[in-house]
Amino acid sequence: MLSKSEFISKFEEDRLVDETQTENVKQIINDVKANKDSALFKYNEQFDNVKLDTLEVPYHDIKNSINLISDELKNALQISHDQIKAFQQKIKHENVTSGQTYQLYHPIEKVGIYVPGGKASYPSTVLMTATLAKVANVEEIIVVTPPQKDGINPSILAACYIAGVDRIFQVGGAQSIAALAYGTESIPKVDKIVGPGNQFVSLSKQLLYGVVGIDQIAGPSEIALIADEHSNVDYIIQDLLAQAEHDEQARTFLISTDKSFLTKVNQKLQQAIESAPRKEIISKSINDFHYSILTTDVNETIEVTNYIAPEHLSIQTTEPSIYLGKIKYVGAMFLGQYSPEAIGDYSAGPSHVLPTDQTARFSNGLTVNDFLTSHSVIHLDEHAFQQIAPSAIEIANEEGLYQHKQSLEIRLSNNKES
Repeated sequence: MLSKSEFISKFEEDRLVDETQTENVKQIINDVKANKDSALFKYNEQFDNVKLDTLEVPYHDIKNSINLISDELKNALQISHDQIKAFQQKIKHENVTSGQTYQLYHPIEKVGIYVPGGKASYPSTVLMTATLAKVANVEEIIVVTPPQKDGINPSILAACYIAGVDRIFQVGGAQSIAALAYGTESIPKVDKIVGPGNQFVSLSKQLLYGVVGIDQIAGPSEIALIADEHSNVDYIIQDLLAQAEHDEQARTFLISTDKSFLTKVNQKLQQAIESAPRKEIISKSINDFHYSILTTDVNETIEVTNYIAPEHLSIQTTEPSIYLGKIKYVGAMFLGQYSPEAIGDYSAGPSHVLPTDQTARFSNGLTVNDFLTSHSVIHLDEHAFQQIAPSAIEIANEEGLYQHKQSLEIRLSNNKES
């Protein structure tokens, strides 16, 4: 159990970045840029122990996948897709065409989506990314996912079919990001890459930003939970385990002003880990990256939470709404005991691709609008120009940009002459 100052000190120490893989990722990127498909086949064998004759999944396999999953899963994927689609349609930016200055929005032409496939299969990631791109009317949606010895999981392919993905390629890691950024004989060059991945995926996205657009540099997944003496201990414990089972480096934060509640959770947590199916992953995550934080009052709770800027924030206190507007930096906020973070991973509507590692201080979760570009339109009539040109002339003169000034003045003088 840590005080505010003890927690911050420990957390800063734990956040030290391991950059030892940067050079390795650079070599992979350069290899793919130079050798294209041959490099991808090589890395599939080297890193995934899978030898393939072709990288692309045939579309008839994608279409047929819907028949290879249970009716229950098919229905669940469809319900989730519909919920996500409805929410994203509601928040999509619309063109502003009134007045003499306005804004127009356009879908990105080609988007690449990275779908993890290492420790688990994530059809939810397909829905939480491709559905958004489809709502934005992206012209071509391409998925890359690590190759598997027995083929891509049918649930991934079915999710791609439901969400409207155009093409799927069996390649993962940094090599897949490089392939999407530069293009190969098989994989088209895209305009933007989205989707979560491991440190190699995140590093390659960081290194290739500018060559290609990206959504964010994702770190380990994380959740902060705010609880009080009335919170349900068992709910809190399961929410902690749900986050920890993602990855050995997943971070969990439990914040409360009630010392006895934190003690109860700590006493029952280890027992709960022992009965968890993914206990090896969970145990390492909890032992290395779980923070139990005792705050003095609500204000200090707010300060600590804004400092963490967590990917997910679950507030399970008696009055969770008192934190609205005061906690500003968070990827997604879940209020009350019946809004667990796990529902946001699958069916609530907002995307589960969210900022991590304090980046919620300056960024937000993936939305349909991340698949749109926009530009302003300036179409002034003579009267409007005459009204604002004098101020522009004054500023151009101050900046010493005399041809800017002349470009404006000549239009005013021509008007006076006429």
